[in-house]
Amino acid sequence: MRLYALFTVIFFVATINAASIFQKTEIQQKVRYDNYKVFKIKYETEMQRQKLLDLTKIYQSFRLWHEDSSECYLMVAPNALPFFEETLKRNNASAEILIANVQDLIDKENEADARASDKFGWTRYNSLAEIDAWLDEILAGYPDVTDGFVVGKSYEGRDIRGIKISYRSGNPGVFIESNIHAREWITSATATWLINELLSSSDDLVRDLAESHDWYIVPVLNVDGFVYTHEKDRLWRKTRQPSNISQCIGVDPNRNYDSHWMENGGASSDPCNEAYAGPHAFSEPETKALSDFVASIKDKLNIMIAFHSYSQLLLSPYGHTKDEVPENYDDLMQVAKAYSDTVKDLPYGTVYRYGSSAGILYPASGTTIDWAYNEQDIKISYTIEFRDTGNFGFVLPSAFIIPNAEEALIGIIALLAESKELGYLEPKYI
Repeated sequence: MRLYALFTVIFFVATINAASIFQKTEIQQKVRYDNYKVFKIKYETEMQRQKLLDLTKIYQSFRLWHEDSSECYLMVAPNALPFFEETLKRNNASAEILIANVQDLIDKENEADARASDKFGWTRYNSLAEIDAWLDEILAGYPDVTDGFVVGKSYEGRDIRGIKISYRSGNPGVFIESNIHAREWITSATATWLINELLSSSDDLVRDLAESHDWYIVPVLNVDGFVYTHEKDRLWRKTRQPSNISQCIGVDPNRNYDSHWMENGGASSDPCNEAYAGPHAFSEPETKALSDFVASIKDKLNIMIAFHSYSQLLLSPYGHTKDEVPENYDDLMQVAKAYSDTVKDLPYGTVYRYGSSAGILYPASGTTIDWAYNEQDIKISYTIEFRDTGNFGFVLPSAFIIPNAEEALIGIIALLAESKELGYLEPKYI
């Protein structure tokens, strides 16, 4: 027992020292994830769950990729494998390897993107500069129905850009927030594909979708983090604002909204944790800017959708508690079912589960959709967690961009149709 305790102390110190390179402001070379593995662990008891999740709270060499009430996916650094295996043994738990080497996925993603055309499109993942240049082309090409807007500035001074698409006045409004978590590249790829379809598709269903709603779409909210994932660390999640109390950088912007902020264990107070909620609500200029912008047009908005990955889920409020649900929860589930059923009927057969954020996953406080629902009275608000369910996780190959985007489009058509049937798309202004 003494040897085990000594090993734990030595491992703790070594892990924190080794992992600190991922948290410091300056990294000279790209972070690599050679021989990092992702494990799937099913819980049999609540004690197992707590012991395994404690690893991610204490040691930087364990990162939580996914968790729900029955299982979690952990990325484990190679130097932490002996300790991980010992922890499993001591808690009578077992693990299945989902990804044997995370760096292999990243390398293959880079190789695939390098082979793709340099022209903007959806056969590869695009950088922020490429997305901004493409937005300029779109605004120039469709001046009668589009308007560009800037939500605000990021911590590092970048513009947070969006586009409004409107074919006629008086339409119900749909707001889409994307890439709030930096590493979730499939979200901005899907958002830009959706913009393109709304403007250029000749399909009757898509034309009706485009022309019967006003669209406000922000392809990349966390612009600083997104650039950082392209240039330094593919798996970075948070913003890039330094902390006053720690060497660790950034805040989870989807725990930073002023709605039940830091309640019920739905976020972390540790600046080194990937779910760090920040020193106070709206501490991040990105979330503050988006909240101010949405609040300024809330009377025009009927729907709020936040694009995320991964897990193939449609999540409604509440995130801060599973002990209560919104007053229109039955309607929210009916609308979510319409999305799920329609997507499943496509040739891909992709299955989306649905429920409240806290009910189907875990407590998550201070999120975009809870803030939109609770504070801005946008009663149809969802987080959509895109593909996949774990084989690739956050490093979804670019070959899946168009299939995922097609599913999102047809799903949103069904979502809006069901919302209209239930009376949620009545225009808020004329």
